[in-house]
Amino acid sequence: MFVRTISRQIFLTFLAVSLLLTGCNFGAAPAPTLDINAINTAVVGTTVAQLSSQFTQTALAAPPTSTPLPTNTPAPLPTLALPTVAGTTDANALPTFSLDPSTPLPGFTQIVASPAGSVATAALGDACNNSVFEGDVTIPDGTVIKPGLDFEKVWAIRNTGTCTWDEGYTLVFIAGSKEIDPYNFQFKKTSDFVSGGEGINIGINLTAPLKEGDYEGHWRMRNDKGYYFGTTLSVYFTVRK
Repeated sequence: MFVRTISRQIFLTFLAVSLLLTGCNFGAAPAPTLDINAINTAVVGTTVAQLSSQFTQTALAAPPTSTPLPTNTPAPLPTLALPTVAGTTDANALPTFSLDPSTPLPGFTQIVASPAGSVATAALGDACNNSVFEGDVTIPDGTVIKPGLDFEKVWAIRNTGTCTWDEGYTLVFIAGSKEIDPYNFQFKKTSDFVSGGEGINIGINLTAPLKEGDYEGHWRMRNDKGYYFGTTLSVYFTVRK
């Protein structure tokens, strides 16, 4: 009987304590309920704001964009037109060329052929001192001479200047084969003097070399002051047994 009374008292005590504890929580506010959608929206907004801030900082740190260089425009090439033929209005007509050696090509000066015995026909000098070759008197070009034979080469020339070829004037060997024993012709005697406009035959004694072959020699006039002038006088011959 005593034990049952004690157990009942203990049960009542626990019941009273539980009621007291429950009564203490009646005035407290309930715990808030978490909204999952609101949390996701907040996270997304924060992430977008962070990314926008990073893009803004990257754009500020990047160097300014350089201005593109201007595009080069090719310059137009000049238009080349073929020369037109004289006497025709056809712009497409091509110029014709003559194969006749006596007709010079357009744009070229015709060269006058040199006669035998001279290097050039154009007199090279001035109004005072000048000369021109008129012909070979002896030993035409290509003459065959035996080895060791002495011979005389004679040219016909004319004084085309105003000055007289007198003492001090010389026909000088300037080039060729020294084996032919060339020498200079000097105007020493009065009979050799040549006035302006007059002609003269000038002879040079030469010797054919002993060795067979082709030989040549060249001479030119020189005045008493060392000035060379006039046409070059030449000899061409062959030594053969």
